[in-house]
Amino acid sequence: MGYLGNHLATMVTGVFAATLTGLWPFFIDFAPILNFVFIMAVPITWFLTFACWISQKSNDYMHKSNTHVSHSEKKSLSNLQTTQIYTSNGKQVSHTDIKTAQNELSVELNKLKETVKLKDSEIERLNQEISNLQTLVQIESLKTELANLKMLASRSKTKNK
Repeated sequence: MGYLGNHLATMVTGVFAATLTGLWPFFIDFAPILNFVFIMAVPITWFLTFACWISQKSNDYMHKSNTHVSHSEKKSLSNLQTTQIYTSNGKQVSHTDIKTAQNELSVELNKLKETVKLKDSEIERLNQEISNLQTLVQIESLKTELANLKMLASRSKTKNK
């Protein structure tokens, strides 16, 4: 949330609309075309100001943002905070219970990492086997082509005789 409660666009458009409105009486007799420009520009800028304001209000309502946030308040990471955690049945969870659960989850995470490493090595091995099989298929294909060429060569020799 920025300064002015995220209404900066509304403020800028409003100031522009107010400036145009204030300048209009001074330029009314200057040139007839300027009167037409001000007749068009002033209502449009006030409409844009209203549109900015209403869209920001809608956005604030949809996201339930708090418009009264103090920007001078500094957060500190060094402050120790005590958080009380309760289970679904209303019983308070102790710090040791949290540490125990954290250790169990860390052990499970390490097991999963090992499993993933094993799976990665298995995938690498299978990829190597696939490339070896592709090479074997290519060799067999070349052997077959060579045999076909030999047969064609022997047929052409027998026909020429």
